Amino acid sequence: MSKNVVAVVVTYNRRELLETTLRGITSGTVLPSTVVIVDNASTDGTADFLATYNGPVAADTVRLDQNLGGAGGFVVGMERAVLDHAADYVWIMDDDTEPQPGALEEALAASQAYAAASGDEPSFVASRVVWTDGRDHPMNRMRPRLGASEEDRETASRAGGVQIRTASFVSILIDAGQIRRHGLPIADYFIWNDDLEYTARISRRQNAISVEKSVANHHTKSFGDAGADPGARFYYEVRNKLWVYTRSSALTPWEKVLYSGASIRNWSRTIAGSPNKSLLVQGLLRGLLHGLKAPRSNEQVLNGIYPLRDVRLTGGPVA
Repeated sequence: MSKNVVAVVVTYNRRELLETTLRGITSGTVLPSTVVIVDNASTDGTADFLATYNGPVAADTVRLDQNLGGAGGFVVGMERAVLDHAADYVWIMDDDTEPQPGALEEALAASQAYAAASGDEPSFVASRVVWTDGRDHPMNRMRPRLGASEEDRETASRAGGVQIRTASFVSILIDAGQIRRHGLPIADYFIWNDDLEYTARISRRQNAISVEKSVANHHTKSFGDAGADPGARFYYEVRNKLWVYTRSSALTPWEKVLYSGASIRNWSRTIAGSPNKSLLVQGLLRGLLHGLKAPRSNEQVLNGIYPLRDVRLTGGPVA
């Protein structure tokens, strides 16, 4: 029995990259039934492009009147995929992602092979993410599943993958049952670490894998880690990591200790290496201050912008 795959793409003011993303999706060896495109109030002609877009895959376009960031956009798109399109799998990506022709086919094959070997599908399957020149992208390093059993590692290997704990929202195939069970991402994150929290949440008690043969290009401006010099966006890195570590039950207590230590080390290196240290220090202090208050509910963030329809999908568990 074939499975219904719905792709979800969130875009903001990157029309040319969006066209590349859609070409990648629609040139695959296996196609989704629908692509949900969430336009975060773009002002660069994206709306006009989408109004006339007519690709080989049915498109469901949602135009928001306000930029909700990647986090809010995925909340809208994933809810739509599950409720309006009855997805079995939701394949999500940003607008600077270019899935290669076999990306979806290989991810589906790995998920089904894993299910055949273990009796249960992985919570999500992540593509290998490379830069435009084919090198593995350091921004999208997969976090390994520490303490994974030998049996779980062997099961993942038989499916052509490796055990992971978290992944970025750059071509990941999510079992829609996980969305129904664990809810949606947290819109108030806006940008950064919403994918860390969400993938950790749905994989805490069910394994996830990355697959070498499923490949997506990440069209960032430069080859490097996201924390190299984030400028004013450093605020979101700090605030949202604090939310992950103190307000979410996505990570286990010992994972929170390990990840917190890694974050402090990385923040120190980021500030030390930045030509504008004062800006980053300001972002650090604001992020720490605002991270003390819990994120708003998805209903509060989307109030008056987009009507969420199923309370079971409006947010994840909190500690």
